[in-house]
Amino acid sequence: MLTAPTSTLLAARTLSRPPALGTRPLPSRVGRYLLFDHVGRGGMADIYLARVETELGGSRRVIVKEVLPKHAENSVFSAMLVAEAKLAAGLSHANVVTVEDLGREGGALYIAMEYVEGFDLRELCRRCSQAGVPLPIEFSLFMVMETLRGLDYAHRKKLVHRDVSPSNVLISFEGEVKICDFGIARANAESELDEETVRGKAGYMSPEHARGGDVDARADVYAAGIILWELLSGRRYYRAAQGEKLIDVARRAEQKPLISRGLPKEKELHNIVYRALEIDREVRYQTAGAMLRDLEAYATRSGQYTSPLRFGEWLMERFGAEIVELRRTRERAAWGLTHKALPRVMLPEGSPIPPPVAPVEIRKTGTFAKVAIARKAKATARAWVAYLLAVAAATVMAIWCALSTGSG
Repeated sequence: MLTAPTSTLLAARTLSRPPALGTRPLPSRVGRYLLFDHVGRGGMADIYLARVETELGGSRRVIVKEVLPKHAENSVFSAMLVAEAKLAAGLSHANVVTVEDLGREGGALYIAMEYVEGFDLRELCRRCSQAGVPLPIEFSLFMVMETLRGLDYAHRKKLVHRDVSPSNVLISFEGEVKICDFGIARANAESELDEETVRGKAGYMSPEHARGGDVDARADVYAAGIILWELLSGRRYYRAAQGEKLIDVARRAEQKPLISRGLPKEKELHNIVYRALEIDREVRYQTAGAMLRDLEAYATRSGQYTSPLRFGEWLMERFGAEIVELRRTRERAAWGLTHKALPRVMLPEGSPIPPPVAPVEIRKTGTFAKVAIARKAKATARAWVAYLLAVAAATVMAIWCALSTGSG
């Protein structure tokens, strides 16, 4: 099994940083979502793992991205986010994260989306680097090919991502690869962002994007080419000199050669990367599908093709158990704090069974204007009153019987 160099893991010093703490104490509620674990922070939002209860009493996990206050207060950004989230919610593909909800509660603007049990590509690389675990080449190719598959689908739906980067490529312990944040990316572009946010996104910008030109699907292809270049080389593609801005490096977009690693049919692979990174987008791959076909052909001919099953087994064996157990522990703790059991009361034999508690949910979702209130709330309240009266009567009767027996 061929592996990339240890530095290819795009380690903590290059591609990733330890996640920042969220702004909310946990557990915490936003709308109908119980946030219990802070997954990380991007340039635009805090990312939380959450649970949501269904109308029938079940529950499931989701990801909630709470837009940072400085951006949530930006009216242009908010309007664009709403518009693009509606478009993104229409996407349905195995390699695209499903957008489930967009809401506002108080000053908080948030997006709820499909939960992918795993981590993003940036976090995978950071963990590989810390543990000294080489990342096999076939898995690097697989992740990029799956990313291209999702992009090709979205592009055919006339939706361009504009911010393809390792933090937006999610990887599950089942070996799935999914792209997220289609809605946020366009909103970023249409609003005036601070320099820090722009700098954080410049590392994967196409030259036309960095120069302020029109952006189309070929900009996403360029970003995928950067990711592949970095996975193969173990270095940042864009590196700013001291005193230089990364956005200026992206504007120049000088193509950098790949170092030989002794891979099978390596020249063929390098040519695919170079074509994806052409400064002239008319010479670049015109579609994500075209780049995907060439990568699939290379992986097949060179014996570097793998499956989601093998990839998932590799991930689970090295990282999965620890991460899943930690998240389950936090989830159980949060659930216990917010769903404390009522004290048990021993009732006299023959007392009526308490009525079920109907859930009452008020969902303020601003734009989508979804409000869900249990219809049987009033009926449940009446049932509880009847139940308590019955319990009281049964208790009085039991005491009266006990006193009668004692006096007799």
